Amino acid sequence: MIPEVAIYSRSGCHLCDAAEAIVREVNKEIPFDLIVIYIDGDATLEKEYGEEVPVTLINGKRHDYFKVNRERFIEAVLHPHQ
Repeated sequence: MIPEVAIYSRSGCHLCDAAEAIVREVNKEIPFDLIVIYIDGDATLEKEYGEEVPVTLINGKRHDYFKVNRERFIEAVLHPHQ
């Protein structure tokens, strides 16, 4: 099963752009489905993720927020059930 990675992001967020760039770079090497969800204007998502964006989830489980550590992210994508 191919993992699914979601990034909760915000427009104009430099941390979000940096995190997304790392995730997209890894996605060139390791197959996974990527979804980027912008929380702008969605009160529910802004309440849940607004202070922590970017927030990354792997298979629906929260992986990280603010930054993406490339090595830790790769390990989590390769072994999502650990």
